[in-house]
Amino acid sequence: MLFALALIPVVGLLLFIYFKDKKEKEPAGLLIGLFFAGLGSVIPAIILEAIGELILETVIPYESALKGVLLAMIIVGPAEELGKYTVLRLITWKNKHFDYSYDAIVYAVFVSLGFAAIENIGYVFSGGLSTALMRMFTAIPGHTSFAVFMGYFYSKAKYASITNNVSDYKKYNALSMILPIIIHGLYDAIVMGGLASEADLVIGLAVLLWIVYVIALFVVSFIMVIKASKNDYCIVTLPGASQTVYRPVYLGNWTCSCGTVNQLNFCARCGNQRPLVESWTCPVCGAVSAFNFCGRCGCPKPQAGPQMMPRQPGQMPQQPVPQHRSSQQAYQQPVPQHMSSRQTYQQPAPQQMPPQQPGQMPQPAQPQAHQQMYVKPELQQIPPQQPGEMPPRGML
Repeated sequence: MLFALALIPVVGLLLFIYFKDKKEKEPAGLLIGLFFAGLGSVIPAIILEAIGELILETVIPYESALKGVLLAMIIVGPAEELGKYTVLRLITWKNKHFDYSYDAIVYAVFVSLGFAAIENIGYVFSGGLSTALMRMFTAIPGHTSFAVFMGYFYSKAKYASITNNVSDYKKYNALSMILPIIIHGLYDAIVMGGLASEADLVIGLAVLLWIVYVIALFVVSFIMVIKASKNDYCIVTLPGASQTVYRPVYLGNWTCSCGTVNQLNFCARCGNQRPLVESWTCPVCGAVSAFNFCGRCGCPKPQAGPQMMPRQPGQMPQQPVPQHRSSQQAYQQPVPQHMSSRQTYQQPAPQQMPPQQPGQMPQPAQPQAHQQMYVKPELQQIPPQQPGEMPPRGML
């Protein structure tokens, strides 16, 4: 029973990380090899920790909180995490299946949980049921979190190496080693430093701080896994080469030239790639793909219609150009409903205006012949009158 309790959290987290790989599952043989290689990395870690403790004991011979913190930060954390990184680097760096960014997280977690499995078995058999239950929710997820940070920056270092970006390669490669060491060291240092102080108040504060730290670490790691799985991209980008297929299970099986029936993009026996039928350029990232989804960003293959040019990062997408009428197509005026179908509707021609001279006012439009002009009546002239003479009667 204790053996099962020691391995249940390991298996559960391995399955969670494995099924979050949505684009291309990794070969089972490679993952099993990484798990047992991580299990074997316990041996050099134990040797390095023993040597480090002897050196620290000669420098600080008495128990103190400082000694506990130094033991966790400069001995336990580096010895375990550097051993995991060495195994990860030797097996996966030049592996042909390492072609997506999320693959690095899968590899690192399998190595780390191989280490955690054998470590957890030892603690559970020595501590009993209470230890098994406590480590199920603390130590095992903790090793997974350390591996998530390692794999996240490990994939970025791989992409920088392929694209010959030396500065980014050095930065991300260092982060993939140093950041897990610091996170692991703090995880142990809070508890080991608090217990070494032997003060109840300090122990209580250390336990409270450790709980907050563990919750924050698990939440951040979970978010990183979700985002890395959602934004998984192809890190092996060669000019003119087709990207691997997104979700190859939708394509069905294919038979390799060696006779092996495969479901994924590469033959499990000889390593040949799935034959390409036709290639197309992704309108979002510009990658050359050969199947129904882009191998880099997951964009579906565009249907037949207006073609879109690939855009640069940050550039607004281009609107499709509307199709205008050709010059041979004439514009037809709609026929009013009150006219019969035999009558042809003719739009009245616009009235031509005579050319104007510079500074001349435009002439008013001439009335049509059928329009009646308004003529202002002339005023009747009144003859001049003599002084005192009344005007004629009809003149009033």
